Amino acid sequence: MKCKDLHKKLIFFLDGELSAKEMKQVQVHLSECNTCAAFTEDMKKTLGIVELEKFPAVNPFFYTRVKAKLENQVSAEMQILQRPIFARVLQPVMFSILLIIGVYSGIKIGEPTPTKVYSTSLLDQDAVPYLNEMESESIESFLME
Repeated sequence: MKCKDLHKKLIFFLDGELSAKEMKQVQVHLSECNTCAAFTEDMKKTLGIVELEKFPAVNPFFYTRVKAKLENQVSAEMQILQRPIFARVLQPVMFSILLIIGVYSGIKIGEPTPTKVYSTSLLDQDAVPYLNEMESESIESFLME
């Protein structure tokens, strides 16, 4: 038997699930091949550890801790349900009002500012004489004097 064939059948050999003929072939190979014999011993140790870990030791306080956590969770849910209806309704209402105020103020900030439209007749009468008072006398004549 080759080492590769042994590796395929090793788990079944260790569990005792092989036929009598195959068991004898595997035992003969293990007696001849030191590498496969060492690998088989390592595999036995590994399977032994796995077998021990299948059924961990029971912690006697595990049930008590789980029960306490469940009771705390139930009492916390009851406290939420026992809050006054006013507090349960007030929070979403206040959030909605603040949201509406925020949207409204955002719209108002984003609007362009209105521009004032002046009539040209008022500009001619009021503003132009003050802005252009030199129109009556030229600058050259003013500087010459």
